[in-house]
Amino acid sequence: MARVLAFDVGLKRIGIAATDSLQIIASAVTTTSPRELHTFLQDYLKKNEVETFVLGKPMQMNGSDSESMKLVVQVQEWLQKNYPDIEICLMDERLTSRMAQHALVQSGLKKKDRRQKGLLDSTAATLILQTFLETRNNGFI
Repeated sequence: MARVLAFDVGLKRIGIAATDSLQIIASAVTTTSPRELHTFLQDYLKKNEVETFVLGKPMQMNGSDSESMKLVVQVQEWLQKNYPDIEICLMDERLTSRMAQHALVQSGLKKKDRRQKGLLDSTAATLILQTFLETRNNGFI
């Protein structure tokens, strides 16, 4: 079975998470800059089959799109152009950064290590992917 990749898109960094080949477990993979995304995907796709890209959809608490949605749309369009055979889904990412920060605290990481923005971004991508898997498995997608 092919994997699912999730992206927490930001202006400076993109957190990336992936499922295992059975699409059961979501795990952080890395954080990359937007400029290096293409290189990362080329390398990753040489080694792994991917059937779906999941992009975190930044939304306001009232359900409207946030300002950073423009950036996500740019990444979505770029993915569609460069990888037309891979499905793209958007998943609400409200509060994932806060939940990621909480998860890092609960994991016992030292405060110095928790300040690494890349770790926060890849953890947020993992939460987005886990939400996608749970939603899909419960028949909502």
